Amino acid sequence: MDYREAAAFLKAHDNYLILTHKRPDGDTIGCAAGLCRALRALGKTACVLPSLDATTLLAGYLDGLTAPEGYEPDTVVSTDVATVNLLPDNAKPYQARIDLAIDHHPSQEFFARETCLEADKAACGEIIWKICTELGTMDADVAAPLYVAVATDCGCFVYSNTTPHTHKVAAALMEQGIPFQALNKRHFRTKSMRRMKLESLILQNMHLYHGGTVAVAPISLEMMAQAGATSEDTDDLAAFLGQIEGVLHTATIREHEGGECRISVRTAADKLNATRVCARLGGGGHRAASGCTVQGTGREAEKAILAAIDDQLAQPTQD
Repeated sequence: MDYREAAAFLKAHDNYLILTHKRPDGDTIGCAAGLCRALRALGKTACVLPSLDATTLLAGYLDGLTAPEGYEPDTVVSTDVATVNLLPDNAKPYQARIDLAIDHHPSQEFFARETCLEADKAACGEIIWKICTELGTMDADVAAPLYVAVATDCGCFVYSNTTPHTHKVAAALMEQGIPFQALNKRHFRTKSMRRMKLESLILQNMHLYHGGTVAVAPISLEMMAQAGATSEDTDDLAAFLGQIEGVLHTATIREHEGGECRISVRTAADKLNATRVCARLGGGGHRAASGCTVQGTGREAEKAILAAIDDQLAQPTQD
């Protein structure tokens, strides 16, 4: 369904539970918070399923919105979720009864009864803005988390996924009187000392390939410990290597307990399709930003992702 049909659906139902994806980013959290506030403004009962692993940077946007113990929803909506595999453990009981999925990922698997998908949007927040505008519930309380959703998914409007529509949405949200300067400083211009130390270690341990156009950086548990860093210090770390002059494509490989390595790939989409790279390893996402998980050591994960990059670069087209 399109956004108008999604808005009509939301008007016609009640008692909502909104789901986010695991390892939540600003888009899924901001969309859930904004949509929840918009539904409440309509007089609906709406809650967000508590996020099990949201960072403190993002968790505050859900204050006062999370579902109480024992809450029984009639309608379940997911935001920014492309596949049920991305649902956190506490969302598993609802995965077979998701009524509406609102998403912008080309890899959307259409697991819900109804889906509102706009794969040309930089952020799911752009779609939620359209829906909330159609609902007539736009105000500063709704707009602030939606601004976070949009701004974080396009790197404060510098990533290649940014479009004129992205700027249009940001301008409309700013017109609601949100504290956009404070939000931008919080999410894009503030780093902990631990994060700075980790970035230094990443530069020391990264590897360059293809004449310096491909950068691959392992982030081991040892490096995390050496920097004193936690998951709170790794937000949007995948974008860091792309700041290096001459680098077009990057892969950051974060080691986790149990022999799991989570890989984030960022590319110049016209030259390398990140979705296809990660699909070779069971992952997915967008043309310029995708991810996957590999079992094994950091070195094994680096070999695997580099082989996927090499294979895709050898393809005659990236369409």
